[in-house]
Parts: sequence; structure tokens; C-alpha cells
Amino acid sequence: MREPSRFRFFISAFVILLVATVNAQAEKLNIVTTVSPITNLVKNIGGDKVVLHGIVPEGTNSHTFEPSPSDIKFLAAADMLIYNGLQLEIPTEKLANANKKKDATFVKLGDGTISRKEWRFDFSFPEDHGYPNPHLWLNVAHAMKYVELIQEALVERDPANKDYYTQRATSLLKRLDHLDQAIMKAMLTIPKKNRKLLTYHDSWAYFCPRYGCEVVGAIQPSSFADPSPREMARLIDQLKAQKVPAIFGSEVFPSKIMNQIGKEAGVKFISTLRDDDLPGEDGAPENSYIGMMLENVRTMTTVLGGSADALKGIHPNNIK
Repeated sequence: MREPSRFRFFISAFVILLVATVNAQAEKLNIVTTVSPITNLVKNIGGDKVVLHGIVPEGTNSHTFEPSPSDIKFLAAADMLIYNGLQLEIPTEKLANANKKKDATFVKLGDGTISRKEWRFDFSFPEDHGYPNPHLWLNVAHAMKYVELIQEALVERDPANKDYYTQRATSLLKRLDHLDQAIMKAMLTIPKKNRKLLTYHDSWAYFCPRYGCEVVGAIQPSSFADPSPREMARLIDQLKAQKVPAIFGSEVFPSKIMNQIGKEAGVKFISTLRDDDLPGEDGAPENSYIGMMLENVRTMTTVLGGSADALKGIHPNNIK
């Protein structure tokens, strides 16, 4: 008679554990994010108190990305949509508005970080189109503001876990402040005449004013098509005139044209800058926002004649 009693005990214990697990999962905030750097910042702050889904796959052009019908279930279940804003994710925002829960919260990080007067327009994002350059997160100071906005949004929606979110955000902000200062020091080691960026995609409009370099041009027009032969010739002449030592491509935008322009202008072509594609595989230490910035600055400083020594000792790993 003891065996059935013991069996019932284990079954009861299992059921209790299962119910507790389901309830705990149900109590977590359901959060949908967009580009990988934002997803990673939310992951570091939300930790195991949130269920997180990044809707834009790594290596995807976030400017032209349109969510699929299968993404509707994530948007419909979301308690919060945390995204960049500044007109970067218009299709996702429209789909979310059409399918959102009644009490869902939308958090536009870019719009909460800079004012309209601080918007930057350039070759890929001309002012007459009305959409500013949205790549604020490549300026670590702006990413720190993103962290503050994410923390505030999580605490407002889930005040019971305020201390948890605050502790993790504080830890992340310390790391980002260290990173910010190290990038400044590293970029200053580049000879002044070489602190020029000509890139395929206009991603660095907020990076350069912060870290003492100059964006001298971009290859990709606002239509995201390849440049015309006339535009290519102009860029080659510009590279020769300004004596830019290298041009930078993107992991997300592979381009044979960049290689051709580099050869004709007599400059190096580096194809590995990342603006929203995290390095390494999922779970690897370098697969983080900090890891992305470290890799970018190491690449820039090395190619442009500087030193990345200031970045030593900064660990890219996520907060446990």
C-alpha cells in the first residue's frame, strides 16, 4: 500500500511544480523588440523576468524589413513593444498597432533620446524624405539613454521587480560608460588626417560627432539601390582628393561595388563594420551590443592607423 501513496506524492509534487512554472511564465512580461542591439540591451536589463522576442532577424536590412504573418502572434501577445522609432520600423509599428493587446505599451527609444532639432540627415537619409538617420545606438552615450528608458518602462509596467531591473541597468550603465570613454581614447590614437569614414550605409552620423571623426560620404543612396556610374565616379574622385585610407562596408549590406570603388581609388576596402548585426553565434561572449561596438572600433582604429589598446579589459559578455 505504500507504493501507490509514494506514487501519488510524486505525481502531486510534479503537478505543483508544473503549475508553479506555468504561473511564473505567465507573470513575466512579454516583450517584442526589433533590431539586435536593442534586443540585447533589453535582454541585459530584463533578464529572467521577461519573455523576449526580437522580431528582426540578425543580418537583415532593418530599413526594408517587413514582419511576416507568423510574427503577428508575438505582436498580439506582447505587453510591450520596445523599438528604435525615428521611422525605422514603420511596417512593424503598423502591424503591432493593428494587432496589439488593449493595454500594450509602446516604447520608442530614439524619439525619447534626442529632440527633432538633433535629427541628422545625410546621403542615405535626405531631409526631403522626412526620415532622419535612425542609428543612434552607435553613439554609446545614446545607448546609455536607451538603457534608462528601458529600465523606466520595465519598472512602470512591473514595479514588483523594480530592484531587479534597477540593479541590472546600473551594472550595464557602468559597463557602457567604461566603453564610451575607451572608444574616445582609441579614436584619438588615429592620426587626425585619417579620422574619416566613408561607408556603404550611412550608419555613423551619431558616432562620429561623439568620437572625433568625420563622415565624408556613403555609397548607398536613400533608395537602398546601388549607386549610379556617375555617383561612383564622384566617390572615387572624392576618395583620391581626401586621401581616405580605407572605405568600410557592412555585414548586412554585402557589395561588390565597394570593392570596385576601393580598387579604382587605391584604398583598402573593409567589409566587416556592423551597425545592427551582433558578432558571434547566439550565446557567445561577443554576441552582444558591447561586443559589436568593440569589434567596430578595433576594426576602425587598426585600419586607420590608430591603436585599440584602450579597449583592453572591456568584456563583451552579457549580464548574468
